[in-house]
Order: sequence, then structure tokens, then C-alpha cells
Amino acid sequence: MTDSRIIIALDYADPVQALDLVSGLSPQYCRLKVGKELFTRAGPVVVDKLVGAGFDIFLDLKFHDIAHTVAQACVAAADLGVWMVNVHALGGRKMMEAAREAIDSASHHPRLIAVTVLTSLDGQDMREIGLPGTPYENVLRLAALAKQSGLDGVVCSPQEVEDVRHAQGAEFCLVTPGIRPHGAGPNDQRRIMTPADALRNGADYLVIGRPITEAEDPLRALLEIQAEVAAALAAAK
Repeated sequence: MTDSRIIIALDYADPVQALDLVSGLSPQYCRLKVGKELFTRAGPVVVDKLVGAGFDIFLDLKFHDIAHTVAQACVAAADLGVWMVNVHALGGRKMMEAAREAIDSASHHPRLIAVTVLTSLDGQDMREIGLPGTPYENVLRLAALAKQSGLDGVVCSPQEVEDVRHAQGAEFCLVTPGIRPHGAGPNDQRRIMTPADALRNGADYLVIGRPITEAEDPLRALLEIQAEVAAALAAAK
């Protein structure tokens, strides 16, 4: 198992393209995230191939349904041998507790985390969907609920990670999308930060997609970000 803090988002419609990218990478340097589009098109087969190639897989399907359905989905995910799986904290305490019990009863025990507020959402979006408070306030509230429900951690933007870390302690796993190296554009995410700043603020793992997957040389881009991460971790000691 790698100790890399970098999780590459395989946001591809074509599994052949995803596997072609991965063939030029190494499990030594990164973990991989399989999300809804790739999983819907390629199914468990692509996860099997990636796990078989030695990669730690974050299955990012954000399960959000009644408690029994989510629990069974978590067992199915665990059976694939993934490293991490997530649910949506807005599913509530009963759903998250059912997911925890299901993972604990499975033969393989991936990390179980919750999505708080999508990094694409801002205050106007929150008002439109009827959630009171700012994205920041909702992230902190949902992170606390996830921990109370027995989850291992949450997904949150790097702009909230420092306060979530302070509130929930050192052992709570914080996974942060919205990571953009210096010079990279924000794309469709609004609450973004550089890898070094996110780590300094308390992030455990950094989800990075297009700055690596759309680079002319993805492995070189990964290694450059890895060097930035290593420097930030060394400076924090």
C-alpha cells in the first residue's frame, strides 16, 4: 500500500482512456479515484483491473439512499477490494450508521468517509436548494455528524479543512478535492487551494484530476506535485 497523499481522479467517459493513463503511472506515487461516470460506463470490471494492478482505489459513488440500500451498496463496494468508499452526509445519521455497520461486517474493510458539501457549490447554490447557512457552516455541521455516526472522515474543500481538523481531531481523515497546483485553472470548482496550502491546513489526501490527467506528460505532472507535497510535509515536521 502506498503512502502517497495524492489521489488521481479518473474522470473519464472511456475506460480505455482511463486504463491507458494508468498504464503510465505507478501505485508507488498515487492512489486513484473512480467516480460515477467511469463506474457507470465500465462497472466493477474497471475497479477489478485497477485493484489488480496494485492501486489503492477510492470508489467515489457518494451513496445516498435509504439506510438498508446504502448498507448493501457499501458491502458490494467492500467486496471489490477498494481502499476507500463514500456516502453522502445529507443522508443522515441512520444511513451513515448503517453504512458503518455494513463495512464492519464485510470481509474487507475499506475506509468509510462522507461527502459534506460539494466543492462546486457556493452560498447562492446553498440558498437555492434550501439549506440554511453558508457552505462553511454546513461542512462543519455535517463533518461533526459524520464523526458521531462512526465514519472515518469526510470530503471537504481545502478552505474548510483547517477548522474541520481542529474540531474533529487528528485521527479524522480529511480528503480534499479542489486542489490546483500553481498555474492551473479552477475548472468547475470554486473553493480551491494549492497542494502545499491544503496540507498545511490539515488535509490528509488530495484529490487531483485534470492538472495531471490532461497534462502533456501525466507522470511528470504527478511527480512535480508529489515533490511539492513532500516539501510541504517536510516543512511541517
